[in-house]
Formats: sequence, C-alpha cells, structure tokens
Amino acid sequence: MTIAGVFATLSLMMAPAADQPTVRIPQGVLNGRADADVAAFKNIPYAAPPTAERRWRPPGPAPTWQGQRDASAYGPLCIQAPPNGDPGVGPLPMSEDCLNLNVWRPISAAQPAPVMIWIHGGGLVNGSGTAPLYDGTNLAKRGMVVVTLNYRLGRLGFFDHPALAAERPAGEAAGNYGLMDVTAALKWVRANIAAFGGDPENVTIFGESAGGAIVTRLMISPPARGLFDRAIVQSGLGRELQTPLDRKGAYGAPSARERGEVWAYGAGLRTAADLRAAPADLFLTPPPVFANGDLTLIDGRIVPSTVEAAFKAGRQAPVPFIIGSNSAEFWWMRPTDRNGYGQIDDDMTWLERADAVQAYGGLEAFDKLAITDLVFSEPARMLARLHAKAGHPAWLYRFDISSPQNPEPHGGATHAIERPYVFGTLNTLPYPVEDRDRKASEAMMGYWTAFARSGDPNGVGRPRWPTTTLRDTRLMNFVNPGPTVTPVPFSARLDLLERFRERPRP
Repeated sequence: MTIAGVFATLSLMMAPAADQPTVRIPQGVLNGRADADVAAFKNIPYAAPPTAERRWRPPGPAPTWQGQRDASAYGPLCIQAPPNGDPGVGPLPMSEDCLNLNVWRPISAAQPAPVMIWIHGGGLVNGSGTAPLYDGTNLAKRGMVVVTLNYRLGRLGFFDHPALAAERPAGEAAGNYGLMDVTAALKWVRANIAAFGGDPENVTIFGESAGGAIVTRLMISPPARGLFDRAIVQSGLGRELQTPLDRKGAYGAPSARERGEVWAYGAGLRTAADLRAAPADLFLTPPPVFANGDLTLIDGRIVPSTVEAAFKAGRQAPVPFIIGSNSAEFWWMRPTDRNGYGQIDDDMTWLERADAVQAYGGLEAFDKLAITDLVFSEPARMLARLHAKAGHPAWLYRFDISSPQNPEPHGGATHAIERPYVFGTLNTLPYPVEDRDRKASEAMMGYWTAFARSGDPNGVGRPRWPTTTLRDTRLMNFVNPGPTVTPVPFSARLDLLERFRERPRP
C-alpha cells in the first residue's frame, strides 16, 4: 500500500462511532456524519477568511483549531443576491467568511479513491457548493471522493480599483480572487484528501456554466498547473468576453480597473480603506454581468490570456478532457438582446447573416437558436478539437434529455438541467422523475466516474464514446432513448458560425 493509502487507512480508523466518523488533518480533527455507505464532512475551511484587510487579497493560510470541529452541517454561502429559488444556491446564512468546502467519501473504500472536485456555476455572482443539487452521496457510492466548495463571487471575487492597485505589493496577483480561491482549494485537496481516503494523484475537476468557465481557466492558469489530472466542462462557454485588468479590452471596452473605479465612484467610495470598510452587500448593486465581461478578467498571472488563445497555442494543461453543452441552453435569449450575449453577432456582415439565417431555416429559428450555438455549442466543439490537435484526449457531448412535463417552452434541454443527472440528485428536477431520467442519470454518472477513475469515460455496458478528432468529429448525444454516438448535430451551421468567429476583426 502507498504512503497515502496508509495515512488514509489510519485516519479512517479513528471513527469513535459508525455515524460520527472523525478525520485528522494538519488543521485539526473533524467530526463528520455517516450512513451505511457514505461519510460526509462539511464546512471545512480551506483558506483564511477574506474579510477586513484580507478583502481583495489572495487567499491566506487555512485556520487551525483545538479539539474536534463539528463538520456535520454546511457553512455559509459567499455574499450574493438573496436566493430566488435557483437550485444551485444552498441554504442561508451567507457571509464573507465563506471559504469552506465539503467532502463525501465511500465508507468501504479499500484503496485511495479517485477525487472529483465540483466547481459550481451561477455567472460568478451566485451559487454555492452547499446546494442539495450538489450532494456528493451518489457519486461517492460509486467509489469517488467528492469535494464541493465555495469561492468569492461578484465584485468581492472579481474586481480591481486604482486605489487597491496603488497599495498592492509588487508581484501580487490581483483581480481574479475567486479563481485564486478555487486554486487554494485544489492545493488543500492535494495536501489533505488522503486523510479522507482520496488519491491526491488522481483528481478530476468538473464544473458547469461559470464553473465550467473556471475549469477552462484552471487549464490555462500557471498557478493551477499540476493540481488536477482530468477536467470536465459542462456548458462552460469558451469564447466569452474577457476583460484585461489594466488595459482596454475588445473594441476599446474599459479595463476591469476602470470599471471598478466607475462603480466605486457611484457608490461614494474613493480609497482602499473606503472599499474595505464598506458593507459587503453594497457591492451587489447594480450587479456585475458575466456576459458583459465584468467578471471574466485577464490579469496576466492567474489568467494570462483568453481561453481560446491559450488553447490555440497549445498552452492548456495536457490532461484528459470532456466538454459539452445542452441542446437549448439560452432558449429565452435573442441576438437582439442588449447584453454581452446579444452583442456576439453585431458585427456580422449582411452576407454572413443571410447565410446564417438560411442555415437555420429562417429568421425565427436563427433568433431562437443562435445564442445557444454561439455561446456554447460551437465553442465546445472548438475547444475539444484544439485539445485533440495539441495531442491530448478529448471527448465531446451534447445533452438533449427533455420532458414534456417541463413547464419551460424550451424545445430541448435548457441551461443547467443536466446537473442533477450528473450528481444523481433527480429529486431536484422541476418535473416528475421518470424511468428515462433514472437511466440517463445512471449513464452520465457511469461515464463521469469512469473518466475520473482512469481518464477514459468508457466502460462495460455503455455505448463506446469516441475521442474527438479534427475532421470527423463525433460526440455522445444524451437523448431520451439513451446515449447515442452521432456526428455533431447541425455541424453545417456551426461551421458558418465558426468562420464568423474566426475571421479577422478590425
């Protein structure tokens, strides 16, 4: 047995009772909760509280404690707007002191188990690792050690200002504090997960929407290199607007620092002391917008370039990679909408637009489907192909499970609806669960956990999922009758959009 395995075995033997397991880590002793199959440890601090003078600082060392720490209940959410029924937001309270994570492990793991670290979505302004949607029990029952986490959100997590820059020590990373938090959590996992029975040398990161966008950033982030071994991106964009920290962005858009100064001026805040003394909820109004590039920052250290530029140059982490999207992601959004997504097609020439409308079968279909393809479907195919071009294994998928009982007029699988299928938390679906849903969830959990275990999603009893190639790209299509390998659906219209996105701009 490896040293990690011995340490894990010794730690797991410490449990004083079957339903109250304890684990010792360098910070102290944790007292969790368990049932017959899975033990859970919650609200574990992985970094110093980012409060007072630590607001807009890189995450500091995790705190220690004396005696046993109760790890039976979730910790607070990071500061965000009040929950509005989003199943990706966990229970209150919320606090700036929110850098905590949760661990589920199988009771009967006989050897170090693969580790899966979930990074929640929510447009970088809401969500948490504590939502029942992300309960790790069912993945742990399949032999995984599962970690969910919180990271700083909104202006508390992705922000800069000239006054902060003026007092910043030379060489200190800035702007992407939420991403620094996630990196700190990955370091914590490498250092501590063996005590929970996990294998620190077999770590898969996976995330959805903004969480998927964080995964792509981790793949190009120098400080995160070597902290994970596989990556899964669920509806994680790929060509989104990204804003430089201290220089103009695309089309002369203001830098992140300029945006921060304008917002702070309107809020009556001038100095670094003002900013750090302001109540946290002040930073929620007006809300920053992911689609407009308010939160997707290129700081030069944590995120050195755009995601697509790094993938084109082959600078991404050379790890096995799954990426995909849903069939009707933003079905409610139109190219004419006045936000960053609606602006994507604004510089189409009349001929490009005419060709695209024809490819979609008319203007009505273009208006309904183009944003899903421009924001998700085409970028996912692009990143999968670029990863394959760099010589690394990539698998592409499309999720199209839909229910006639879903009240949304979506015409397919809407944004984020695949999450309960991945976690086996089908009770959180907004419609009655049918046998179709249970079979789809079993298949997705099977592919995802096989990938986490070996770097290949394939296994006995499931259709074989082919790797992505540059020319004949096929994907796994998760549809109501069951997972099926097909050519990329609607590839002709994606080809048109790709040519539009790739052509030189003034």
